[in-house]
Amino acid sequence: MKRTLIPSLFAFAVLLGACNNEKSTEVGAAGMNAAATAADATASPVVDNPNVASETEAPNPNAPVMTFAETEHNFGDIKPGEVVKHTFTFTNTGKSPLLIENATASCGCTTPNWTKEPIAPGGKGTIDVQFDSQGKTGLQNKQIAIRANTQPTITQIAIRTNILPDGQNGPLAQ
Repeated sequence: MKRTLIPSLFAFAVLLGACNNEKSTEVGAAGMNAAATAADATASPVVDNPNVASETEAPNPNAPVMTFAETEHNFGDIKPGEVVKHTFTFTNTGKSPLLIENATASCGCTTPNWTKEPIAPGGKGTIDVQFDSQGKTGLQNKQIAIRANTQPTITQIAIRTNILPDGQNGPLAQ
């Protein structure tokens, strides 16, 4: 009995001693939240990030605007292994020059290429998208995210296709 009672009392004493009684005046969730808010304010200063819109940030009326002729293209049925390309065109309908920082695809089989120079207000630009169907079958939907100095900073375009299975491409010419 002594062997189990002594370690139990020791563990209980350690737990009681580990309690922090300094914040005993703060009661309930309000006191805990106030302490956490005060700690967060001193631990992480506010960083001005131009790529993140805050709730209080007003929209920039002079920001460039990327207006696409089409935001989605469907290649229809294609043969396995076929490489298809499409050019998306857009106009800067904003009031300041448009700069595209990057364009990324949702899959390595899709490669975007874009206008690298600033596009003046009223000017036109292009995003060329190439899709390689090698190793793929069935319906394919690929997204391309374009990061630019627009509001919002990310604009999405998409391509779609149906890759026919082998053997459904019709009879072979002899």
